[in-house]
Amino acid sequence: MAPSVLQNGGFVLGLIGAAALIVATAMNKWSVKDRQGDVVTSVYTYKGLWQDCETASSGFTECRPLYGLLGFSGAFQAVRALMIVGVVLSVLGAVISVFSLTCLTMNSMEDTTKAKMSLTAGIMFVIAGVCGIAGASIYANQIVASFRMSTYNNYGGGYGGGGMMGGQMGMGGGMGGMGGMGGMPTYTFGPALFVAWIGGGVLLIGGILKSLAFKEMVKEEKPRYPGVVYKPQSRTKTDLGDSEDGKKDQRYV
Repeated sequence: MAPSVLQNGGFVLGLIGAAALIVATAMNKWSVKDRQGDVVTSVYTYKGLWQDCETASSGFTECRPLYGLLGFSGAFQAVRALMIVGVVLSVLGAVISVFSLTCLTMNSMEDTTKAKMSLTAGIMFVIAGVCGIAGASIYANQIVASFRMSTYNNYGGGYGGGGMMGGQMGMGGGMGGMGGMGGMPTYTFGPALFVAWIGGGVLLIGGILKSLAFKEMVKEEKPRYPGVVYKPQSRTKTDLGDSEDGKKDQRYV
């Protein structure tokens, strides 16, 4: 496949993945209230990485920012860090991809430099995609753990430490674990999780395409020398005679 096709495809996918990670990081619906088997309520709650929101039946929405660092769990902070790193690397990779495109001609830039920039952008896209997928997966795992524990306690299970566990998960803030104990609402996956997963996967594919483009560009840059056929010089009878006379003279010297 032509390097230009791989580069352009990786660049477009990188842009889409970077935009998806940015949107997912900024969204407030990482976990939403589970309405299955619940009575109709006038308040709909959902949580994000940066604030928790409530929407009333009248359409009024109120959000509470999640300030501070010490009041949240380590998993929640890890999700924030992974998403931020993914956004930064994907944006930097997209900028580098612009200058590495073969269709963009620059007098002072050699093809070798463009190939290295393409590989750098591809590695950044891959790391950013892994960060986005890992961040969304950690958040989803916390929601699943909270949902199972909440369901177990609400349906007659539980143990003496249930209240303590609920308090610890409440300190996590925004992870879908706040509440759920003692008949409180439970939370399920929000649309931001799926946006982050899709964006991370697209970034992975874009990074692989950019890396393959680097391989093709290096192949094309290898010097190609045309085959040289050696043809012995034809010698005439006169040349042969002169050479024989020269040999005789050398013998008598």
